[in-house]
Parts: sequence; structure tokens; C-alpha cells
Amino acid sequence: MEKYDTHRKWTCQRVAWVAVALSGFTVVMAGAFGAHALADKLSPRALEVFHTAVRYQAWHTLAAMTVLAWQSQRALRGQSLVIGLWLAGMLLFSGSLYLLSLSGLKPLGIVTPFGGLLLMAGWLALAWSAWRQRSIDPERSAEA
Repeated sequence: MEKYDTHRKWTCQRVAWVAVALSGFTVVMAGAFGAHALADKLSPRALEVFHTAVRYQAWHTLAAMTVLAWQSQRALRGQSLVIGLWLAGMLLFSGSLYLLSLSGLKPLGIVTPFGGLLLMAGWLALAWSAWRQRSIDPERSAEA
């Protein structure tokens, strides 16, 4: 059972790192696309919305990388939840803003607040995880 748990833990971390790396790639690509290809094609408001999506995705990608690095040093309850909430939040928040600014479909704006709520929930989960500071690694529990 312990071997399965260790394998599952590493698989989840690997998936999270890949998701965060792809998010980072998307940030760079979207930022460059917005600065160069869209500057003359979108209205100033639509371009502002696009850049808001890039900015929020960039900050949450960096934050998720930080939590993943922290998790590799000291696995605590809640860290995976934080990462999951931020990844889902980025997808809904930034994704809906990208689509809204590029397509002009106003109904997509209904999705954005749900993404924002997930991003905020991730920050609250991070605060909870840091406050609790109980390791989920039995070997490190003795150290705490």
C-alpha cells in the first residue's frame, strides 16, 4: 500500500508540474500574442481584458510553482487543493477573459467570476494550509 501511495503522490506532482509548465508557456505565448498580434486588432477595452487574463494567469502560475516547490520539501495538507483551485481558477478566469476579448461574446463573462472565486478560494486554502502546518509525511511529522 505504501508503494502505491508513493507512486500516486509522484504521479500527482508530475501532473501538477506539467500543468503549471503549460500554464507558464501559455502566459508567455498569450503575452506576446497580445502585445504584437492583437495590438492593432482589438479595441483598447478588449486588449485590456486580454492583458488582465495574462496578468492573473502569470501570478497564479508563479504562485502554484512556489507551492509545488514547498510541497516537495514539506508536504502539508491542503497544498494539492491550493494548486487544484488555482489551476481551475486560471482556466475559468483567464480562459473566459481570453475568449471574451477575442470573440466579443458577452455571455462568456458569466464564467469569469466563478474563476475568480476559485482563485480566491485557493488563497484561503493556502492560508489554512500554512496555519495548520501539519505534515502529511509520517517521517516529517516526528520532526514538526
